[in-house]
Amino acid sequence: MHTLYPTIKPYASHEVRVSDLHVLYVEETGNPEGLPVIVLHAGPGAGGDCYLRRFFDPELYRIIIFDQRGCGRSTPHAEIRENSTSLLIEDINTIRNHLGINRFMLFGGGWGSLLALLYAQQFPQQVCALLLHRIFLGRTEDINWFYHKGANLVYPDYWQEFISLVPADRQNNIAQYYAECLQGKNELARMAAAKSWGLWQARCSSIQLHQNVIDLYSDTHFALALATIESYYITNNYFIDDNQILLNSHTIRHIPTYLIHGRYDMVSPLAGAWDLNQALTNSQLSIVRDAGHSDRESGIIDALISASNEIASRGDEVC
Repeated sequence: MHTLYPTIKPYASHEVRVSDLHVLYVEETGNPEGLPVIVLHAGPGAGGDCYLRRFFDPELYRIIIFDQRGCGRSTPHAEIRENSTSLLIEDINTIRNHLGINRFMLFGGGWGSLLALLYAQQFPQQVCALLLHRIFLGRTEDINWFYHKGANLVYPDYWQEFISLVPADRQNNIAQYYAECLQGKNELARMAAAKSWGLWQARCSSIQLHQNVIDLYSDTHFALALATIESYYITNNYFIDDNQILLNSHTIRHIPTYLIHGRYDMVSPLAGAWDLNQALTNSQLSIVRDAGHSDRESGIIDALISASNEIASRGDEVC
């Protein structure tokens, strides 16, 4: 079974201005001459964790991680102005041009998998491979599963705590109520909503709870960006058409695609990854037994590193 590569420091970091308002933090780790991989973090709003570097052999990969608008080390923090899916897609191209990269691999989990797919469908000529996990397609049914009815049937105790902040007459649209709180001026209400939002996600993310994930998602600074930006995107249906990924799947069928998904993922059920695999004839789906939504689970780690090693071994055949 594969384990994570050692923690190493970036060899370069950049502040890339993408608008009058937003400046993105970008870092490069590994081999400057290696296969470029742009890492798209979860969320939106979670930020790029150094943990994400460790799925790639640093001798073979040029690992590029950036914090998307409004989160992590990018500025301003928790900002939803000038923040949308189309702008994040433009940001990937801005970073690619800034770093002098032509073709590259995209890696993403959760929201990052959706953003990677959207970018690839718009710019298929730039993407030589996709490595995606915790597949999320951003459909109405995917949103409803986690914020209306689905996950609450598996975690009724955690769900009750999550909706306890929402008045009974607003529980038909919980994400909208949270978004209003998080965009409001009542700081105490914002902090309470942010922690509650983050805790609901962290508790549902894995079969065995990881205390470090609970602590991170309960941290006020982290949770505020995650909850504010994520609820904003959800209430805008991620700024995409319903079922947009599958309807446009023909545009990326030629791209080698590796899909990794936990069988017991309660945040993004396996059915979405299955549907995507059926639509993409050049994709491989690895279903990880005894795994949920977390990339901290050993089976997910093993599958991701196996796939990243396979892509690197194919070298020029892929990129």
